[in-house]
Amino acid sequence: MAKRDYYEILGVPRTASEEELKKAYRQIALKHHPDRNPGDAASETKFKEASEAYSVLSDKVKRAQYDQFGHVDGQPGTEGPGFGGFGGFGQGGFGDIFGDIFSDFFGTGGRPGARGRGGERGSDLQYNLELTFEQAAFGFGTEINIPRQEECDQCGGSGARSSKDIEVCPVCSGSGQQRIQQGFFSVSTTCNRCHGSGRIVRQPCAKCHGQGRVRAYRKIKVTIPAGVDTGTRLKLSGEGEAGRNGGSNGDLYIAVTVRPHPLFRREDYDVYCEVPVSLVQAALGAEIVVPTLDGKVELKIPPGTQSGRHFRLKMKGIAQMRGSGRGDQYVEVLVETPTNLTEKQKDLLREFEKEEQKIKNADANYPIMHKFLDKLKELFG
Repeated sequence: MAKRDYYEILGVPRTASEEELKKAYRQIALKHHPDRNPGDAASETKFKEASEAYSVLSDKVKRAQYDQFGHVDGQPGTEGPGFGGFGGFGQGGFGDIFGDIFSDFFGTGGRPGARGRGGERGSDLQYNLELTFEQAAFGFGTEINIPRQEECDQCGGSGARSSKDIEVCPVCSGSGQQRIQQGFFSVSTTCNRCHGSGRIVRQPCAKCHGQGRVRAYRKIKVTIPAGVDTGTRLKLSGEGEAGRNGGSNGDLYIAVTVRPHPLFRREDYDVYCEVPVSLVQAALGAEIVVPTLDGKVELKIPPGTQSGRHFRLKMKGIAQMRGSGRGDQYVEVLVETPTNLTEKQKDLLREFEKEEQKIKNADANYPIMHKFLDKLKELFG
């Protein structure tokens, strides 16, 4: 099928100037761009035809070849439609017109008000808070003093002495953006005159010196929930540094560190502690005093308790952050052997040993030792 005439597609005479070609293509491209006509096959076809026509006619060499032969270099008009053969990059060709269309679609051009100024969000802050083991377990309320940038109360964050001292930036016309043509693309960048604010302050505020923010210390009440642990980060929304140009405040993060406890250690929401008992207590059984986070409690250990045995105290652990209830506490009994025996104590122990030898099946009193000796025999015979 013969291709339509490129001039006919753009609706311009063969004598059309570069500016007329550009204007004609721009109108067609804006009207039939696929982003504005999703699913419309007819509009997509017209857009591709116009792109193909403009990519040839916007290039002086290709246009001359087309005017003479009706095609370009052996492939009649195949420079489109896939944007693969654009001519005149950076010289009033396809790159320029594409930049204009891009600006119309997304508001990134240099027209006054084409792009609204966006406020700059304030920075996030972090405060390192050290807690005791008990404070982390049950929760804790405190007040912290935070140094941060706050909105100047004299100028209301404008940075100007008064509203009369604020002018629209003459470079970006208040958009905060400058458009820069880079070959095929039209790129928007922050205005180098107003730094994106879109305005110029002629007479700065005496208190903040035109910054719109001042350094201050702010006391903030903090409630630490029960169950936090080292590494927990709590977020306080909006308690970070003030934003600029109407931007939102940053957030404040509380980084928790829990000091080690002299008696307890933590695993998840459970608490572990070691309690020493005497040889006699372990052998005969006893009631011993055990520390917990709630205070002292009595624990009954049965006769013949071995060193390393664990006893569970239900709901004596740490409160759970997400959920109800608490963890448990595990008490590990450590049987301690006396180190400075009197002669009488030594004699009594010798008598104890002699008495054991008279007992039938005495090995049953020492199951751990008996098991070890059996394994020793298996290994060495």
